[in-house]
Amino acid sequence: MDKRQLQLLRMGDALQAAAAGADWDGLERHARALGPQLQALAALGPWTAVERAALQRLRSQHDAAAGAAALAAGTLGARLEEMRANQEGWVAYAMQNESADTSASQP
Repeated sequence: MDKRQLQLLRMGDALQAAAAGADWDGLERHARALGPQLQALAALGPWTAVERAALQRLRSQHDAAAGAAALAAGTLGARLEEMRANQEGWVAYAMQNESADTSASQP
């Protein structure tokens, strides 16, 4: 296994591990590093067939990681919308409990 192929495989594995672990900060770091890393590797010369296969694997892992991040963002967005929709009820409940607590503590 040549050096560039190994680096490509490691880059893809890092993306995959971050997405699988819901490490969104780590995923962002790895994704931002891809451009400069790929440019540096490309500057070393033409890609071999095995390196092109590793590039394709990296692309698939990147796409899967982006999909996982989008799914998590959608789930979080739905949860936030649910919380926003129920906010008035929570406030009313809290105010009612607060007034009940103060009424109960008065002689």
